[in-house]
Amino acid sequence: MKNIYRKLFVGLVLAAAVTVSVPVQADPPGMPGNHGAGGNQIPGGGAPVGSGLLILMGLGGAYAGKKYLNNQE
Repeated sequence: MKNIYRKLFVGLVLAAAVTVSVPVQADPPGMPGNHGAGGNQIPGGGAPVGSGLLILMGLGGAYAGKKYLNNQE
């Protein structure tokens, strides 16, 4: 019976902590003015990630191929 009260107490404390902490969270700060060329744009200006992604996929494929060949021996 003591164990049930302990579980109930822990559950109530966790529920209270979550309920109290959610309204306290602040909104993120706004974007600074004049940071984009044509108005408010995301930071980074839409930089291309395609070539970096291809390099990452190529290196991942090479690593997987090496692991595959090493495991065949």
